[in-house]
Amino acid sequence: MMKITSPPWRLLRHPAAHGDWNMAVDEALLERVIAGASPPVLRLYAWLPACLSLGQAQPAADADRKRLSEYGWDLVRRPTGGRAILHVDELTYAVIAPLNEPHVQGTLLESYLKLSKALKAALTLLGLDVTAREDAGASQAARSHNPVCFEEPSSYEILYKDKKIIGSAQARRGNAFLQHGALPLTGDLARITQTLAFPDETARQAAAEKLLARATTLETALGRAVPWEEAALAFREGFGRALGIDFNESELNEEEQALAERLRREKYGADAWTLRV
Repeated sequence: MMKITSPPWRLLRHPAAHGDWNMAVDEALLERVIAGASPPVLRLYAWLPACLSLGQAQPAADADRKRLSEYGWDLVRRPTGGRAILHVDELTYAVIAPLNEPHVQGTLLESYLKLSKALKAALTLLGLDVTAREDAGASQAARSHNPVCFEEPSSYEILYKDKKIIGSAQARRGNAFLQHGALPLTGDLARITQTLAFPDETARQAAAEKLLARATTLETALGRAVPWEEAALAFREGFGRALGIDFNESELNEEEQALAERLRREKYGADAWTLRV
């Protein structure tokens, strides 16, 4: 098979930040790729404080805003679909690329499959034998009533011993796409149920038990704690090997910083977006 050759991608590794800034940066990079002002990007980042993110069309009523405030945790709405994720103790990745980028081009599911191979390669480097689920896992109707992203795997999401270990979502705009996802490194995955609205505590406990039966963290799977920096290096190497790409590490330029700040202020940090559904 002929090897695909193309210019290097950008690699951005960012320290932990607030949820509204993280989502603003992802969208700013998408806008720059759409405009042809940036090559494809692999961005690796984290969150501080913990943040509950809702899918683009998920009802805000799924979040228990009072509990979030009591914990001191943020609330944000993603530009991608899917259900709620509590971002804490994790590595988050974002891929932003033109639709015609040879290494990831195709339909949404085709590009999702190609990126799942890169995710598998990253986890293999960390010592895990993982699989990519090839069907949707649950009917759309079932997922629409489930507020927790990590409880149900979607097509080509990554599983370890039939438990979901990376959750991802993709959005397409113009001539480019954004796919981002979360790898829980450590901690109690059931913490998310403390920030979601349930009719009573019995329902909350049942949701926590169901989640722990269907999802896992990297530490639980490996039997050791993995620092964020080690996981980030595995992602860089895994994506490079699986997709056949090279990286140039960089930072946001002035235009991207300004665009991200405007998006944070006007969109991701505003109730008009976060609570719009």
